[in-house]
Amino acid sequence: MLIPKCVLRLKRPFFASLCGRGRIPAIIAAAALTLGMVTQSGVRAQSGDDIHMPSFGDSRLLSACFSPSALKGQRGEIKPVKGVRTFDATTAARTLAAHSPIPAGLSGAIRRVNVRNGAKLIALTLDLCEQTGEIAGYDGPIIDYLRENRIKATLFTGGKWMRSHELRIQQLMADPLFEIGNHGEAHRNLRLLSPRALGAEIEGPQRAYEAAREGFAKEQCVGNVPGGLSTVPPRMGLFRFPFGACNAQSLNAVNAAGLLAIQWDISTGDPDPNTSAKAIVNTVMRKVKPGSIIIGHANGRGHHTAAALSQLIPKLRAQGYKFVTVSELLAAGTPEIVPTCYDSRPGDTDRYDRLPFQKRATTATARPAAGAGAADR
Repeated sequence: MLIPKCVLRLKRPFFASLCGRGRIPAIIAAAALTLGMVTQSGVRAQSGDDIHMPSFGDSRLLSACFSPSALKGQRGEIKPVKGVRTFDATTAARTLAAHSPIPAGLSGAIRRVNVRNGAKLIALTLDLCEQTGEIAGYDGPIIDYLRENRIKATLFTGGKWMRSHELRIQQLMADPLFEIGNHGEAHRNLRLLSPRALGAEIEGPQRAYEAAREGFAKEQCVGNVPGGLSTVPPRMGLFRFPFGACNAQSLNAVNAAGLLAIQWDISTGDPDPNTSAKAIVNTVMRKVKPGSIIIGHANGRGHHTAAALSQLIPKLRAQGYKFVTVSELLAAGTPEIVPTCYDSRPGDTDRYDRLPFQKRATTATARPAAGAGAADR
């Protein structure tokens, strides 16, 4: 891991002034700090453009802890199961990894990246969300295909999804192909939440991720790998709004929590069962350009996504596109940032305010974990 010297000197997140105009993109400094990966020990730095983002996972760690059969998706995992409340309780309160708020210059909703020198880099993102009263799916065919073809992706996971899929999230965080991001506790519309519920929806997944990582660290196989979990970030540094919907209050809260808000400029439309694999392929091929961020789903609600990716990825590769994680994409250029969240045009995600089950959850939080203090109830 190579970190710029100016990042190592940072005491407060005034990235642009400390790093100097023209030396490195401020987004690199922000990403390194939000991931909690900048330390004074074990870090080498170089000047200029020879900059490498922190890695995510380690192939040695993955193979030491999980057999090929354990990694492979299993029949019955894909379809969501309704009427299950086993994992509704939030992860117990814990001291979270240190972070700094996102600086003003990087606050807002990031839709895509203007890549330096026109490099044909794109980011595939997949959401794995889960609401209360259910267990959402794990779309093994999608993840298996990405692994077989060495395709990098960024996976935005819900706190509740991580609790109900603890082994899967540990596999994903160990895999160097994948970056893990925060997708809200239980996929609530953050535009509608009270300040207290809003905070719980943002912090819940951070707790779940760090608890899963802590549990993983105790496994004997981890101790057999040089460096252990050193390549697995101690915290998530990216956030995706449920429904892609936000307002000024929720966007500010996410950035204050040290999370970069990641939207997209290309939607597969895969939550709609009437969207065919062919339609997904045609949409992406028509809209893709260097720096694009593509959204799909891998929680059992991405209809025809696996079939579409098996057609789409070879086409994109043939055109010279390379798949990178969101943090790698951000490090390769300048993000396009807007002051609000939307799908294809401003205001189009406001319609989710009218969903009946979202209105009932306006001030609700997930059930507190057993033994949680009054502040968590």
